[in-house]
Amino acid sequence: MTKNFAVIGVAGYVAPRHLRAIRETGNRLVAAVDPHDSVGILDRYSYEVRYFREIERFDRHLDKLRRGPEESRIHWVSVCSPNYLHDSHIRIFLEGFTELHTEVYRRTLAGSGFSIADARPSVEFVHSIRAARK
Repeated sequence: MTKNFAVIGVAGYVAPRHLRAIRETGNRLVAAVDPHDSVGILDRYSYEVRYFREIERFDRHLDKLRRGPEESRIHWVSVCSPNYLHDSHIRIFLEGFTELHTEVYRRTLAGSGFSIADARPSVEFVHSIRAARK
């Protein structure tokens, strides 16, 4: 099943790798946010991306998608913002997402860590990205 992705921080060094992996694994990039205009970067990967400069508007858009049909919902949020912003960006999206990586973030932020079994879906996803490159 194709997954819908949103990306936080698309103008930086790491984002193109995430954007390429999303495309190469047959998934869809549907929304992105960055305070710096990144439309040129996004156009290389998809023409159907909703771009936002403000995290609050991005969050509101994702909330609307969350309440819509399954095929429009965001399944994964890729955080490509600078490291010092990861904590605040992850906390915005802890509610409403059902994929395991969000639970892993929740446990990590709570200081309780996670087990290998909890991380398995995320690890399998990374393997699928690497396999798509071969």
